[in-house]
Amino acid sequence: MTLACEQHVDWIVDCLSHMKSKNLPRIEASQSAEGGWVTHNNEVADGTLYPLANSWYMGANIPGKPRISMSYVGCFDRYKRTCDDIAAKSYEGFTLTPARDVALVRG
Repeated sequence: MTLACEQHVDWIVDCLSHMKSKNLPRIEASQSAEGGWVTHNNEVADGTLYPLANSWYMGANIPGKPRISMSYVGCFDRYKRTCDDIAAKSYEGFTLTPARDVALVRG
């Protein structure tokens, strides 16, 4: 968890720096990228015992909540490489909105 927390902070800071340098005040995951990640995350978890447990790791602590893996168990190195690749491809899978377009949406 410590490695993941450090990686998350570093990735977010780098992303925010990128956004600031390009005057991009808004970022949102695309539906296809989000869906693809959820599918991948669950496929990885399905190779473990996590789905068999009645645990918050699978969302079982909230009645009616869909049972999906709440954490990535595919190894830290693979996760970090995936995040680094997304950043290297100008945050592929995310929509970054220019300031002028954000002002129009609020207007």
